[in-house]
Amino acid sequence: MKFSEQWLREWVSPELTSDELAEQLSMAGLEVDEVAPVAANFEGVVVGEVVECGQHPDADKLQVTKVDAGTGELLDIVCGASNCRLGIKVAVAKVGAVLPGDFKIKKAKLRGMPSHGMLCSGSELGMEDDTDGILVLPLDAPVGKDYREWLGLDDKSLDVDLTPNRADCLGIKGIAREVGVLNNLDVTAPQITAVNPGIQDALEVTLEAPAACPRYLGRVVRGIDVSKPTPLWMKERLRRSGVRSIDAVVDITNYVLLELGHPMHAFDLQSLQGNIVVRMAKPGESLTLLDGQEVSLSEDILVIADEQKALAMAGIFGGENSGVNKDSKDIFLESAFFAPDAIMGRARRFGLHTDASHRYERGVDPELQAQAMERATALLIEICGGEAGPVTEAVSAQHLPKPAQVTLRRERLAKVLGVVVKDAQVTEILQRSGFAVTEQNDGWQVEVPTYRFDITIEEDLIEEVARVYGYNNIPTVAPVAELRMQRTPEANLSIRDIERTLMAQGYQEAITYSFVDPKHQAALFPDQATLTLPHPISIEMSSMRLSLWPGLLNAVGYNQKRQQASVRLFETGLRFTPDEQAENGVRQEAVVAGIIAGSVQGEHWADGEQAVDFYDAKGHVESLLSLTARKQDFRFVSSEHSALHPGQSAAIFLGEQLVGYVGSLHPQFSKTFGVKGRVFVFELTLEALQQRIIPKAGKISRYPSIRRDLAILVDEQVSAGEILVVIDKFGENRLVDLNLFDVYQGENTPAGKKSLALSMTLQDTERTLEEQEVNQFVSDVVELMQQEFDAVLRDG
Repeated sequence: MKFSEQWLREWVSPELTSDELAEQLSMAGLEVDEVAPVAANFEGVVVGEVVECGQHPDADKLQVTKVDAGTGELLDIVCGASNCRLGIKVAVAKVGAVLPGDFKIKKAKLRGMPSHGMLCSGSELGMEDDTDGILVLPLDAPVGKDYREWLGLDDKSLDVDLTPNRADCLGIKGIAREVGVLNNLDVTAPQITAVNPGIQDALEVTLEAPAACPRYLGRVVRGIDVSKPTPLWMKERLRRSGVRSIDAVVDITNYVLLELGHPMHAFDLQSLQGNIVVRMAKPGESLTLLDGQEVSLSEDILVIADEQKALAMAGIFGGENSGVNKDSKDIFLESAFFAPDAIMGRARRFGLHTDASHRYERGVDPELQAQAMERATALLIEICGGEAGPVTEAVSAQHLPKPAQVTLRRERLAKVLGVVVKDAQVTEILQRSGFAVTEQNDGWQVEVPTYRFDITIEEDLIEEVARVYGYNNIPTVAPVAELRMQRTPEANLSIRDIERTLMAQGYQEAITYSFVDPKHQAALFPDQATLTLPHPISIEMSSMRLSLWPGLLNAVGYNQKRQQASVRLFETGLRFTPDEQAENGVRQEAVVAGIIAGSVQGEHWADGEQAVDFYDAKGHVESLLSLTARKQDFRFVSSEHSALHPGQSAAIFLGEQLVGYVGSLHPQFSKTFGVKGRVFVFELTLEALQQRIIPKAGKISRYPSIRRDLAILVDEQVSAGEILVVIDKFGENRLVDLNLFDVYQGENTPAGKKSLALSMTLQDTERTLEEQEVNQFVSDVVELMQQEFDAVLRDG
């Protein structure tokens, strides 16, 4: 919102400099981006009158004039502007004047004719970027008056960057109200009186979409003269607010927009066929906009129409065929309230962003339409003449926003602000802001005015009190807190411990988005339902992740394309699974996932370059399981997974509960994610890892250990891991080490069998084990293997 400081001070004028005013507004939440002069520096320019004007004898494009500049003598000035003519008032730079750019006016001769000054254009005075001809001033401009002083050019333009919730300040009225509240001053608004109808012409208005447009006001004005120039005072206020003057009718609607913050529109009455209908667009309906663009309207676009056709996109842009033009004599003025939801996003769909859509998307005061109509009508008749008909209003009261009722508690206010604001001051702040306040025993009951639609909850009122009270007035007090040791169960394993273990394995932590490409996710998990976002950032980020794998796979592909030969990444985070039994229909599970690709280590002269394999990934998972000190409770079971390579994947169980997967990415997904070579992934629920067995100190044996090796034949489908688990449980305290050191299939082994070579180390803490005890233990293990796995000792 850009506006003239001088214009604002006509409403309310605090004893502050421009910079102090800008600082005050910024600290109140209305950030001022720029304070800029409305015109460049110049001096020696006065109001003059052209009393003679004739053709230069030696130049077709020059005119010789005599100008009364109030000095008592007529000035001979040669002018090349095409709009220079007898009797007009002009801006005259006298000899000795200094124009922007340190350009000094001197006596000169142009094609032999003397010139004692210059008639100035807006661009030459640093007021406009581009102008066609010299400035033509009103006929009542006082001759000889200093031009800068007469036009009030010692003014500043303030550009306020408003947050979307403060649309009430998108007009001088709202800004002035804020300044009045901040400085405890009354606001003097221009008097708006109703225009008495001079004619009885009116159009009926029908609201076919009352939820989108609950209030619509219209008025017929006949006999206007569009060719009448916009008054200089209005053009200047528009210019200083960053708005270009077009014609009187458009300038008046723009002026009301800037003054009251309410958009308006004018239709050429002769182009309307029948009465006004506010409705949603019909299927296949199109509209040619004022800028000549033809758009196809969808059924969710609100339009202003007559009985035959659409006239304008409501709250966004008018139509070319119904717009006011230089031949218009009769117009239909519109002032309406459109619901923000009905306008939001529609303009961007057509590549548009107008002053009207900017305000309607954020919300306008639903009680401001009548004021805007009367203000615009009065200005229109004053400037362009004509007679106005009665105001036609169509309203659906049930769809209009209702004033919010919010309770503000005294205790809550003090707790949030950290300072006690006196009750009387709180009441005054709220009342000056336009709130209806009722004091209660424990606080205040507040009725929010219709223009403050951003105030809906108690915290909004607290913020309102804080910013008006002044953030700088809230003392900076260091918080006082007692540090107490928190009881943390020793059996809890922190995420940090898990992260450190993976980092020790060469992993780097990654952070990826929780929303992923639905096509990629559907490829990895074709049988799982997903949660789709209703308003995603993009279609590639429209599904909540079922696993951390999609994000990690994209990260690996990104790194490999940047010449990273070996990549190891891990991530901890949430996965989101639709579940009707869960809260809000979504089950959120904290998991840790990892991914490895490339070589085990860098190329070496002795070892060459070895690629990572399944057992590297499995070993990293086992290092995580070891943190729990109950690795024996976990088991790896050969399993299939839609994202993993058959035969190179395993499900991880804690008892009978599935807690994760580890395996090789299926080759068919390599191209999908842009990864090269073999890629191995794992994922585990954090819940399964975060409970560990507390270590207990035991005796250190002073007696020797005894090792025995055992080779058995089992069916090739039997998992060696299951055998190790059974032996480990059987060994209890005497078995201090168990290792599988060889797996063999081939010559001298029966078909369908494999040989497993195991080493078992036995030790006792109380005595030396005898030979017969060791032999008995081995015999018991062999018998156990035969019973559990149909295993036999291998001969030879």
